[in-house]
Amino acid sequence: MASGCYDLLHGGHIAFLNEAATYGRLIVSVGSDANVEQLKGKHTTFNERERSYILSNLASVDEAFVSGGSGVLDFADDLRRLSPDRFVVNEDGHTDDKQRLCDELGVEYIVLQRVPADGLPARESSTVKARIAFPYRVSIAGGWMDQPWVSAICPGSMVVASIDATTDFADGSGMATSSRKTALALWGDRVPDGDPVRNAKLLFGAENPPGTAYVSGSQDHIGLLVPGISRLHYDGDFWPDRIDNTRDAEICAWLSSVLHLVPLQARPEGYDPLIEKNLGETSVRKLGDAGNRCYESILKMDLVGLGQSLVQSLEAWREILPNTVIDSTLPCLEAVTSHAGATFSGCGGGYLLVASDKAVAHALPVRVRSES
Repeated sequence: MASGCYDLLHGGHIAFLNEAATYGRLIVSVGSDANVEQLKGKHTTFNERERSYILSNLASVDEAFVSGGSGVLDFADDLRRLSPDRFVVNEDGHTDDKQRLCDELGVEYIVLQRVPADGLPARESSTVKARIAFPYRVSIAGGWMDQPWVSAICPGSMVVASIDATTDFADGSGMATSSRKTALALWGDRVPDGDPVRNAKLLFGAENPPGTAYVSGSQDHIGLLVPGISRLHYDGDFWPDRIDNTRDAEICAWLSSVLHLVPLQARPEGYDPLIEKNLGETSVRKLGDAGNRCYESILKMDLVGLGQSLVQSLEAWREILPNTVIDSTLPCLEAVTSHAGATFSGCGGGYLLVASDKAVAHALPVRVRSES
């Protein structure tokens, strides 16, 4: 007997089930929709009936059914009822509780190593789901230009990129996590079909209903839903008057290779980046120009220009909103001076955004999403 969710069936599942079947007639207990949602906090891609149907039609599986239990040991009653000779898990699915249950019932407990079929890559469900999960967005340069009280002083641009969910980025880190949660409530774990700019407008409206005290910037919604890299030009309004975008695969791959995100400490409790404002035209123009320099450098795959745009954007932040850069984060900037340039993903830290063609210690991978 084996158990599991098997929501997105991939080569790793097939290799595991094929090997499990070498121990005898294989029966699979499939996690119910309700239990998967309880454990993972999200709806399944395929419902329980479809998942059990797919499994039961595999050559290696003699029978598959939906488990009636709940929790991590949702298969426990099935194990007692069926009393199989063996219970099989892969090494990632092993837990002491599973082993104790099998020992208690006199069922041999077998842990299989994760070995892909010849010529195929190793697959894990979490990795596969991350590739299709709802994206994040990273603001690269010119941040704050999407606020009318900034761009009304001097029009300018900022640059955002839509990135795959290679990890769960921290809340309050400048990665549009709040807007992303609104999107998940609307559409689940999939980017909606249709025109991405129109969808971004719908998301902007959903997060900012009439009477909203602080309107979240539209760069969040555009960056989440419009693939590739976008230059957004603002002129005193909440929505950009021009959007330039590239989804060129080579450019997106290049940016993915030179953009690094290093986790920093959480923002201080009660932190407010808007306590002090010095909105001079020269500084705001400098911020908008950083966005233009950033986008043009990305199109040319110019690392030096990209790095300079990050530094220029950060300098402009410190001039117009001094509290956006707190003292505790400054040593992080000093530690990466050997690279092309750096800034922060959001006010007060979040992640250190580094432009470099060299490895950056402790950095998380960035994968720019070039396709819908």
